[in-house]
Amino acid sequence: MAAVNGHVHTITALVEDRPGVLTRVSGLFRRRGFNISSLAVGASEQPNLSRMTFVVHGDEWVVEQVTKQLYKLVDVVRVNDISHEQVVARELALIKVKASADTRSEIIQIVDIFRAGIVDVAADTVIVEVTGDEEKVDAIMKLLKPFGIREVMRTGRIAMARGAAATGAKPASAPVAAQSAPDTEVVP
Repeated sequence: MAAVNGHVHTITALVEDRPGVLTRVSGLFRRRGFNISSLAVGASEQPNLSRMTFVVHGDEWVVEQVTKQLYKLVDVVRVNDISHEQVVARELALIKVKASADTRSEIIQIVDIFRAGIVDVAADTVIVEVTGDEEKVDAIMKLLKPFGIREVMRTGRIAMARGAAATGAKPASAPVAAQSAPDTEVVP
């Protein structure tokens, strides 16, 4: 994800799981003139609460303003700027690619190299599922483009701070070196 003004920030928010919360949050961003590059929302580990992950561009002032404005919403329980923490970040994409009998095996080879999967096969298309950082998704799309990409659906970034940092839990007695799965984005 290319940075505007040199900075990409990942912010997570724990919000009440009620109708209209997403509308209020996105309206807040719109009214303040902040652009959301990526937004993902899903159920959290706590009943009746959802977790939102935002990717915003700008400097520290923008992040401070976004955080302050989010806290003004009644539905927001907690906001964390995890931009400067070590995080695990992922994106999921479904890519529908034109595939003939002649090109199907080459597409399968590309999918295998990226440790992606084919989740649907039709007479003239395949749907590829890929999970990883934004660069991985962009790279497989670039290789599949010559075959003819018919449709793309991307989740946007989801991210979680490593270890006990975001949970408030006490760290383990012996430090463990941060290890990543091959597709994991580790941000210092």
